Amino acid sequence: MEDANHLDTSNTTVFNNIDSVIQPYYGEKNSRNETFTKQKLLYRSNPEYHCVVCRKTFFSEPEVLIHKEIHKKKPYHCEMCGKYFVSNRNLTRHKRLHAGEKPFRCEICPKSFIDNSNLVIHIRSHTGEKPFPCEICGKSFTRSSNLVIHIRSHTGEKPYDCEICGKSFSVNSCLVVHRRTHTGEYPYRCEICEKSFVSKSDLTTHRRIHTGEKPFQCEICGKSFTQNSNLVIHKRYHTGENPHICEICGRSFTQTSSLAIHKRSHTGEKPYHCEVCGKLFVKKSGLTRHNRKQHTGEKPFH
Repeated sequence: MEDANHLDTSNTTVFNNIDSVIQPYYGEKNSRNETFTKQKLLYRSNPEYHCVVCRKTFFSEPEVLIHKEIHKKKPYHCEMCGKYFVSNRNLTRHKRLHAGEKPFRCEICPKSFIDNSNLVIHIRSHTGEKPFPCEICGKSFTRSSNLVIHIRSHTGEKPYDCEICGKSFSVNSCLVVHRRTHTGEYPYRCEICEKSFVSKSDLTTHRRIHTGEKPFQCEICGKSFTQNSNLVIHKRYHTGENPHICEICGRSFTQTSSLAIHKRSHTGEKPYHCEVCGKLFVKKSGLTRHNRKQHTGEKPFH
């Protein structure tokens, strides 16, 4: 890798003044007979602009003008990964991730953390303290950020939009994971079977298939689950709670997926189709049974 202080800038516009941009010199003007498409292709194939702060390269003046706002709002830079922060305190905390340093230790269990605020939140898992209650339903949370996200389940607010397909999310982290369905990125790989996943949580859950671990146990019947979400749904069978209500007929369900399938009985939607004969099905399980019975002859339960 080239030394950042000795990069070849003979064909690059440098932004010595972060608030101004100098147009690069392209030599003689292109002939008027050349098409705009050809000019655009040549233009996009040769990055001509770079940021003097971080030396990142861009294809156009607007791109670098947008980029430079990062340095104004987040002036503290991690030299190891290139990430920027609004304060030196946040940068210091971030550097502990690279160093593996976790100086704040829980006195109750062996767990440790990179900063004191995370330790305070963790201690609440031992004490049961949930100081942030929802004014709408009364549910309480260990941290204020979780309460903010929860309130969106009441308001329906989804402020994070996918710029590719327009789908919206209530949490930014869900948008980040969703984008990977467009890019095909699966950055989390299982070291046992090498299967890859779009999120770290999916990988953590998958690993339990190999280990047999089921850390989420029902205190009523003792049944255990690999995911907390499955335990939450299971508990509703004990309590009789059916929080997901069909606005058409009023029927209620223990989980959103069951409600989504039920709504198809009103709309007539059958999203699963057989690639062999074209028959349509409301549920994926119905398509699977159809294939086994009509096409493959598979009898998996015998």
